[in-house]
Amino acid sequence: MTAPALLLCGCLVLYPVFFLLQESLNAGDPMQFPPLQYGLDNFRAIPDDARVIGNTALVALLATGMAIAFGFVLAWILTRTVIPGRRLLERLMELPYYMTPLVGALAWGVLAGPKTGFINQLWHALGGGGDLVNVYSPLGIAWVMALFEGTVAFVMIAAAMKSMDPSLEESSRVLGAGKLRTTLMVTLPLVAPGVLSAAVFVFAEMLGAFAAAFVLGIPGRFFVITTAIWEATLSYPPDYGRAAALGLSLFAVMLLTLSLARLIMRRGSFATISGKAFRPRAVSVGRLRWALLAICWAYVALAVILPLAALLLTSLQSFATVFLAQSRFTFDNYRAALQMGALGLAFTNSLILGLAVASIGALVTFVLVWIIYRSRAPGRGLLEYVVMFPQAVPRMVFGLGLLWAWVNIPLPIYGTLWLLGLAYLTVFLPLGLRTLAGVVLQVDRGLEECARVCGASWARQMRTVTLPLLRPGLVAAWVLVFIASVRELGVSIFLMGPNSKVIAPAIVNAWLSSSAGLSSAMALLQTGTVFAGLVLLLVLFRSLGRETA
Repeated sequence: MTAPALLLCGCLVLYPVFFLLQESLNAGDPMQFPPLQYGLDNFRAIPDDARVIGNTALVALLATGMAIAFGFVLAWILTRTVIPGRRLLERLMELPYYMTPLVGALAWGVLAGPKTGFINQLWHALGGGGDLVNVYSPLGIAWVMALFEGTVAFVMIAAAMKSMDPSLEESSRVLGAGKLRTTLMVTLPLVAPGVLSAAVFVFAEMLGAFAAAFVLGIPGRFFVITTAIWEATLSYPPDYGRAAALGLSLFAVMLLTLSLARLIMRRGSFATISGKAFRPRAVSVGRLRWALLAICWAYVALAVILPLAALLLTSLQSFATVFLAQSRFTFDNYRAALQMGALGLAFTNSLILGLAVASIGALVTFVLVWIIYRSRAPGRGLLEYVVMFPQAVPRMVFGLGLLWAWVNIPLPIYGTLWLLGLAYLTVFLPLGLRTLAGVVLQVDRGLEECARVCGASWARQMRTVTLPLLRPGLVAAWVLVFIASVRELGVSIFLMGPNSKVIAPAIVNAWLSSSAGLSSAMALLQTGTVFAGLVLLLVLFRSLGRETA
């Protein structure tokens, strides 16, 4: 079974990587493809970008640390404790993820930009000197990235916590340990696979992040690898070789991170679901529930309410100001957005791609995770590295590889939704893999072996034992891939055609070519449409949600 999986992943991943590698070795005319002259000049020039590489590492580490902290704390509160409105808050935690990082960066630029940001405008009006906050800084970029990726860590870690036997925590409490000590000494070690999977994925995501670094870094002349790649592709002639070399260099970092994660997971046993029956349940925390509730709502306010309010105010104004007496309100931005005929097509295409890629991706990811973590087939370790490769390469660069790859095959799929679907499936396989990996590692093999010993066929064992236990992870993977597909920007820029437009690049074009008001209006229309689609899907899955809550 490993051979067909390697063949499939090889076609999806390694084929475009071959073209990326070929372009990174281009030592001749950058406009000539395939290259006429090969060399290592582009890789030798990487040390010249030492400052850019250092900036990337700094922002990625800061953002990953904050995102994992947000995700773990919120996951523990909403899955292990009893607080008012827990189910509503769990749904609200998903909102920052399908507000594209570009939307979040635009919103926080309006909120916390130097001098003109709403927060600084209020500070100056109160008599404060200088700027209270400056989001156009490394810490500001990391903050915005963490806010909108912290929800990814939350979903991954929450799926692992839902699959953890609560009797282990209860035993700790009976022996005299307090709530905090139980969390640090019992809960955290037991959900280590989920936390580690989230950290690996989020760190790789931060390395390849573009939107926040573009909107918040460019004004302050703070460049990371992705914005340096963007500059290389826009120069004349385009320096595709340098862009490809910078992108491929990140794979070494991802390779080291993934190897470390596999080593840690192999050295310990993390199975908490065994033959003993259990029911995941939350515990009462008394008066502490109000403080925990405040933490959850603070995150929702910072990641959802404030950004959306800033975008709404900006979209209704001729010029952005927090002082309502000076505002000139208008609906012109919404009229302009709705009169763009391509906008409706972009919304429809994004939703179609999200549904198709999430459904197919969840099935493919389940098979891959089972091969990697449950089978003893040779080559399963290699399969994981192949699947994770797209996560190590910035999507903008991987999009270039996909462009060169699929243009050079005799199939008329360039500029169609078929190519975008293949591209999304390729780049989001790592997301599904990391989401399911932590949950699979918690399911004891003995449960499946007992089913087989009792005479169940492999198919019956999967249907009655394995799939019900993995249901939280499968649902989490489906939702994450759906949202990621709808908000995708980097790959879409190079692969969409006149009849296959999607929404995220349309917002970018509005931001670059017109006012912040129009792009804010488009961002809010996108958020509302996707939210409505997601609510409909959650209603359809309500019975499944009750079983896994």
